[in-house]
Amino acid sequence: QVQLVESGGGLVQTGDSLRLSCAASGRTFSSYAMGWFRQAPGKEREFVATISGSGGNTLYASSVKGRFTISRDNAKNTVYLQMNSLKPEDTAVYSCAANLVRYSRTYTSRAGDYDYWGQGTQVTVSS
Repeated sequence: QVQLVESGGGLVQTGDSLRLSCAASGRTFSSYAMGWFRQAPGKEREFVATISGSGGNTLYASSVKGRFTISRDNAKNTVYLQMNSLKPEDTAVYSCAANLVRYSRTYTSRAGDYDYWGQGTQVTVSS
């Protein structure tokens, strides 16, 4: 069982930056690909970014590529999402998720592949 706890959300203005963190329980954090997803009011959950267990491979949604950076520190059991140049359309609840993988270079953008989810943290970007 893996427990995920997000932090770092808040209210910011257009163009500001935020860094989200997701702390995971357990001793095999590197066995999990990690992902960030978001859900805005009235909209379906959407993929934001994912990173492989080793941290060497990443994938981003086109809407955030070049502005957001996903990273992980396996020694701290934590994955991060650095968000720069925030826009009002980035407003959403951001959740991290963990996917147990066989190979450390694997990652996935499909929500259905993830085994564990955090509760989410609210990010609000004002115009």
